[in-house]
Amino acid sequence: MSRNVEQLFREAAELPESERVELAGLLLETIDGQPDEGVEAAWAEEIERRVRQIENGEVKTVPWEEVRAKLHARLNEKR
Repeated sequence: MSRNVEQLFREAAELPESERVELAGLLLETIDGQPDEGVEAAWAEEIERRVRQIENGEVKTVPWEEVRAKLHARLNEKR
């Protein structure tokens, strides 16, 4: 890592979490370039479909605490 990158990282690491997330998203956008045509519309449709499934009781949501606990357990199994 170059000295400039190291300095930028140290400064960015001191930002509040929400600002680090925003910065990461902005940096990723510079790498990914422009999305394929229709991607935003496709994601909007997918989100609407999933919300309808939840509202209609077709799918069951899982609390974040449960998901996190399962992920930690799986990671610890691999160690």
